[in-house]
Amino acid sequence: MVRSMHNIGSIFRTSDGFAVEQLVLCGITAQPPHREIEKTALGATQSVSWTYFESIKTALQQLREDDYQLIAVEQAANSIGLNHFQPEKNKKYALIFGNEVNGVSEEAMEMIDACIEIPQFGTKHSFNIVVSAGIVLWDFFAKLNL
Repeated sequence: MVRSMHNIGSIFRTSDGFAVEQLVLCGITAQPPHREIEKTALGATQSVSWTYFESIKTALQQLREDDYQLIAVEQAANSIGLNHFQPEKNKKYALIFGNEVNGVSEEAMEMIDACIEIPQFGTKHSFNIVVSAGIVLWDFFAKLNL
C-alpha cells in the first residue's frame, strides 16, 4: 500500500524494465490513470499489467490461488538475506512491498511463504520503496534470467 503517487509511477517504470508480469495494487495505493503517477511512470502504466484490490488480504488470497509464492520484502526476525535467497525458475513469485512509513502489514506477514531482506551496511537501515523494488527486481531478474 504505497502512499506516494511518484513512487507508484516509479515502481511501474522499474517493473517495465525488469519485465514484471503484473503489479497488484491495494488499499490506499492510487491507481492509473493519474497525472502524478504518469510523471514518473513515463508510459509504463500502459506496458505493465496491473490490478487493484481493496484489501491486502484479498489480494494475497487471490495470488495464492493463482499459485504464487508470497515473498515479503521487509526487515523481520526470520528474514532471509536477499543475497542468500535463490528463486526457482519453475515457480511464480509475488513480491510484497509495504508502504513508506509502516512497511509490510502484520496481516500480510501472517500470510507469506518467506521474507527477504536487503542487506544494509549504513546507519539508516531503510531504503525508499522504489530503491528497494529496483534492487529486489534486479536481483530476481538476474538470478532467473542471466
